[in-house]
Order: sequence, then structure tokens, then C-alpha cells
Amino acid sequence: MTRPDSPPAAGSAPAPLLELRQVRVTLGHRTVLDDISVVVEAGQFVGVIGPNGAGKTTLLRVILGLLPPSAGEVLLGGTTLRQAHGRLGRVGYVPQALSGDANPPLRARDLVDLGIDGERFGIPLPNRRRRARVDAILERVGALHYANAPLGALSGGERQRLLIAQALVAEPDVLLLDEPLSNLDIKSAHETVELVAQLVRERRIAALLVAHDMNPLLGSMDQVLYLAHGRAAVGPADKVVRSDVLTELYGYAVEVLRVQGRVVVVTGESEAAVPTEAPHHGGGGRGPRPADGAPSQPGGGGDA
Repeated sequence: MTRPDSPPAAGSAPAPLLELRQVRVTLGHRTVLDDISVVVEAGQFVGVIGPNGAGKTTLLRVILGLLPPSAGEVLLGGTTLRQAHGRLGRVGYVPQALSGDANPPLRARDLVDLGIDGERFGIPLPNRRRRARVDAILERVGALHYANAPLGALSGGERQRLLIAQALVAEPDVLLLDEPLSNLDIKSAHETVELVAQLVRERRIAALLVAHDMNPLLGSMDQVLYLAHGRAAVGPADKVVRSDVLTELYGYAVEVLRVQGRVVVVTGESEAAVPTEAPHHGGGGRGPRPADGAPSQPGGGGDA
């Protein structure tokens, strides 16, 4: 039998760029993720949806190799993380926003340049090939025209494009995006999703984008990885985001509605629908929430 971390035999199909096999993560006495299995092929875009505390951040930490699973394994291109020493650069990471000083003394191109070898100490020496590499990715994400602008002068959408460029300049096989839409307006959110979808197809990479609102991802993502109570449902959105599937996942009544092209998820209590927080339309009260992909949980805090 061929081991999963062995090179593929001649003529065989290439290994998936990312695969999680029955991953479980237990922190203290709490199981944060339980039996999570997903396969992401080259050119696939996966939306990771779930309420606070569902384990979305934990999932990214496991894939990045920052948190070893309690059981199961993660494979990159058929190689387990345990055997991938020096190869974790194959995973690019896009944070929610720039950390640290809100106005760091860097230009846009300087931030992207750090993605080439940002783990090294010191300032890299400039050279023509390096600059061309940075310019090429800046142009591809639509940021070349503000390449020399200070970061503090840029909008949230412009900064997000730079963070994507910084992750991609190292040419990873897998791209992880940690709630990149949370601080963006609707137009910028849709533009960001469209950009990521295009890059995934063009570069034949695998991407996981964590989001609370699933609606901007509809029509762009190939699969949804829906997390709730540490468990997951995985597949095309129309097969996963259904009342019966989510009811089983959550363990209580969940109703999925489709209203004017948007998905609305409504929870139930004692067999009666209990709407979650309403979208902001200027009115008061509570009503269905356009799906952050998941109903609210009692006592929900930050994501695990």
C-alpha cells in the first residue's frame, strides 16, 4: 500500500493540496474540533462558516502547524505536517487586518516585500528581480497604482489587497484567509471575494476563507465547510446549507430561508423558530439574520 505521504506513482492523480483526516482538537476538557475531514484540490475555493466559538480559528492554526491535532492528521500535497519541516511556506496566511501600529511607517510595496522572506531578521537588500516580483503581484491584485503610498493613507479594502499580495508573493500552494471581509463595506467585500476566486483559478492553489456572512461567497466558492459545536458539514453550499443538514449539525431546529438571492438561517427553540439578530436596516427589533452562516449560540464568545 502506498503511504499518504509518499510521492504519487507515475501516472497517478496528484495528491490534494490540502487534506484533513479525522482531525480532533481537545483543549483542556473541551473538544473544539471533532472528526473534521475535508479535501481541497488545486483550484478550489472553500468558505469556512460558523458562529463564534465554532473552531474556525483553531482550524487555521492546525493547518498552519501552530497547534498539533489531538487526533487525525493534516496533509499538504500528500505530505503530513510532521514530515513537512521547512515546507510550511507552502501555506500563505492572510490576517483579518494589519496588526500593531495603525499607521506603520511602511509603504504598500514594503509590506508586500516582507512576504518574500519576512521570517528573516534584518532589512533585505533591494534588487531588480525582487522589485519586479513585488510589482507583478501588486499589479495582479490591483494595487500597483498605490505601491508607494504609506499604509496609513490607505482604505481597509486597499490594505486587504496588500495582505493578499503579501501572502501570495511567496507563491504558496494553500491560502488561508482569516475573516478578511469583517472590516470591509459590501462593495469591497464582494471585490475581495471575486479577486480571491480569480487567483485560486489562475494559480491553481487551494484557498480557505473564513467568514461570518456567507452571502458574499455565494457563486464564488466551490465548497462550504460549515462548523458548529466542533463538528462540520462539507460540500457544495446548496447541499450543506439546508434545514435538515444544519438541524442535524447543531442538534436543534434550524431553518434555512432564501430571500431575494440571500441565505437566511433561523434557529429554533422548543420547536418554534427563534430569529437571531436582525440585519441593520435602521429599524429595531429582532428578526432573521442574513446568514453569518450560523445561528447564534447561547453564551457565545470569541472564536476558539
